[in-house]
Amino acid sequence: MNEQVLADGLISFVCFIIIVTFHEWGHAWTALKFGDDTAYQMGRVSLNPAAHIDAFGTIIFPLASVLFAATGFGGIAGLLLGWGRPVPVNLSRLKNRFWADIIVSLAGPIMNLVLVLIALPLMWIAQHFNQKMVVEFGTDLVRLSLFLFFFNMLPIPPLDGSRVARRLVGMKEETFAKIAQYGIYMLIIAINIPPIMIGLVLATEISSLVLGRMFGLPLSEINLGQIG
Repeated sequence: MNEQVLADGLISFVCFIIIVTFHEWGHAWTALKFGDDTAYQMGRVSLNPAAHIDAFGTIIFPLASVLFAATGFGGIAGLLLGWGRPVPVNLSRLKNRFWADIIVSLAGPIMNLVLVLIALPLMWIAQHFNQKMVVEFGTDLVRLSLFLFFFNMLPIPPLDGSRVARRLVGMKEETFAKIAQYGIYMLIIAINIPPIMIGLVLATEISSLVLGRMFGLPLSEINLGQIG
């Protein structure tokens, strides 16, 4: 077992828990603001990770991915896939249903970006005080949060991007529900299509590169020459 890969994977796992918590809280809080208190009544408008953890999707699956990577069975270095407990949204309670559904769906991915914007200045300060561990943890958090932002915006159920796409193309809810039944299979196929995963990783690297240049931080593993 590669102990360094295991250690890096466990750090990414901690980052993943933080990201999932903020992501699901974003959905729940925004739904409440638009008139649906379903998630609030279930205790989901909370930054307590326990409120959003799915035993398999948040714990078992990501940790298994870390172990597989550490033992050489594969995995995407520095990146984890998984999910939190879905936030229930009662569309009939939302004010201005069309736009509310879009905004509630986008709230989770937007929280991924908010986390990045919180982490970057803290990392900049830590770097000036030579706090390398803080910078390294922040780097993992930023890169994983960006990757999951792009991943969640794919228009494939049950990802958030699919609900946004449904509204924008005017798909009926009944039709979307039928398609969503096969969403997990579509998603498995999608993540095994090289151009899709390459696109997600490249989007993560380029955005990390740009943000790194802005804050003077080594966030990306590529350089401008490699992009050209």
